[in-house]
Amino acid sequence: MSAVVLLSAALLLCLINHIQAEAAGSTEEFDVKPGGLDYTYTRRLGDFSCSFSYAAQGGTNEKWHMSIGVDEESRYFSCSIWRPLGSSYLYFMKFKAEVSGGKIEFCEAYSQADKPLKKSEYEIKDTTVSDVSGSFSSSLSKLTIMARSTHAEL
Repeated sequence: MSAVVLLSAALLLCLINHIQAEAAGSTEEFDVKPGGLDYTYTRRLGDFSCSFSYAAQGGTNEKWHMSIGVDEESRYFSCSIWRPLGSSYLYFMKFKAEVSGGKIEFCEAYSQADKPLKKSEYEIKDTTVSDVSGSFSSSLSKLTIMARSTHAEL
């Protein structure tokens, strides 16, 4: 990997951590439910929102968290979706995270034990991150998204 790519990734991670620190109190717990039905959980913060849609099988409900944060200038915002106990025992048939109010600039998805998903398992578009049918391993424990605001300054 080139030094520029590594430096850019490191700066984006620092920015995400800063945004999450600025957004103290913006984390909520929600249930991820098995049963194979489609579910969606959404959080809003000002002009920004993040939605997590999924269908999963196996076990019982799991407690997950979603955090959304915005930097002081409202130029960037982050959305993190994760299982606080680490590994999930659910089998994800599909997933999709969608942001509004910005365009995704960075995303990482993780399976069990904070192991990154292969880039072939998910796709990133302007405002969505979703599984790639046929390539996704059905294992998910965390998504981290950083987006640049699309709101024009006055």
